[in-house]
Amino acid sequence: MSQVVLTPQVQNQIDSFARARQVDSKVLEEFAYFLIQSWEQKSKRATKPPTIDELKQGVYRRFKVDNTPALKQSGAFRMATDGMDKFDLRFKEAWELLYRKFVGIIPGEENQTGYGCINGINVFQYFKPWQVFGLDPKTATDQDIKKSYRKLLKIYHPDNPDTGDREIFEKLEVMYKSIIAKF
Repeated sequence: MSQVVLTPQVQNQIDSFARARQVDSKVLEEFAYFLIQSWEQKSKRATKPPTIDELKQGVYRRFKVDNTPALKQSGAFRMATDGMDKFDLRFKEAWELLYRKFVGIIPGEENQTGYGCINGINVFQYFKPWQVFGLDPKTATDQDIKKSYRKLLKIYHPDNPDTGDREIFEKLEVMYKSIIAKF
């Protein structure tokens, strides 16, 4: 673990707060060190991508099998992947695709940002309509769904000259249709 050093600005804020609240500044310093070290540990864990074996284990658990040959023989797996493009299970990319589709968000890909990311979800990697729309499927009403959809459409509609994007717009349409079909 790296040596944590408080910047002069942070130290000044601690001293100022300690005087104003009549608190021992050493307690606040220890708390600041604790927060910084915790954040460093968490960010180190989050940046380590899962191994191919970790991805495999997640997929195996999902389909209740112990290994790749058993997975290939699984009727549930064959039915779930029927119609999908062919994938080669010798490569990590195939396991990432299966994990994303059938298990969930790959560790380290939570709260994504950048092109195609809405509410922390990359719409080109994940089909997570409720998260993309920022809704809870247990409590969302028909009005909530429409409101969230319209809000996103205003941003990503191809006619919007500033932020419009046809590919993202099309993904949103598919997600919206899947939500209202189940609603």
